[in-house]
Amino acid sequence: MGAWQPLPDDLPPEVRHFVEQLRQLKDRTGLSLVALGARTAYSKSSWQRYLNATQPPPRQAVVALCRVAGTGRDEAERFGVRWELAVQAWPKPAVLPPKGEHGAHGVRGPREADEAREEYEEYEDDPTLPWWDAPPKAAEPSSSRLLVAAVALAVVLVLTVLIGAVALG
Repeated sequence: MGAWQPLPDDLPPEVRHFVEQLRQLKDRTGLSLVALGARTAYSKSSWQRYLNATQPPPRQAVVALCRVAGTGRDEAERFGVRWELAVQAWPKPAVLPPKGEHGAHGVRGPREADEAREEYEEYEDDPTLPWWDAPPKAAEPSSSRLLVAAVALAVVLVLTVLIGAVALG
């Protein structure tokens, strides 16, 4: 598919190997990033961050890519192992100054600082599940409002039956 931009030189070898393998898997699908985003729970911009080593992908993004690429069970398990090794070695983002403080970390102005902060705030440390893979939510307890409405409806029903019986009788 198109040429990939070079990965940063200072990437740990586990991260570099994982991202290169992920890129090859994405290329095997023949899909653009937009099409890949449409087939998974992850946007084009998320895939750009994952495939350019800007941010580690959640485990479920790797699972989704394996599913779209039609990998076998063994290959998908190898990607899972590579993911674990890469996430452990992935460089953590630098701490940015609080909002309003600018000029640190090579950031030139308020706008650039806010953009950099947003990028780091989006960093996913914990994997997330797409909605279709998430476990079902536990049943929520019925609310007291619903119970009161049901009791009121039952009382009205009983009164209607009693009034009808008296009127006919």
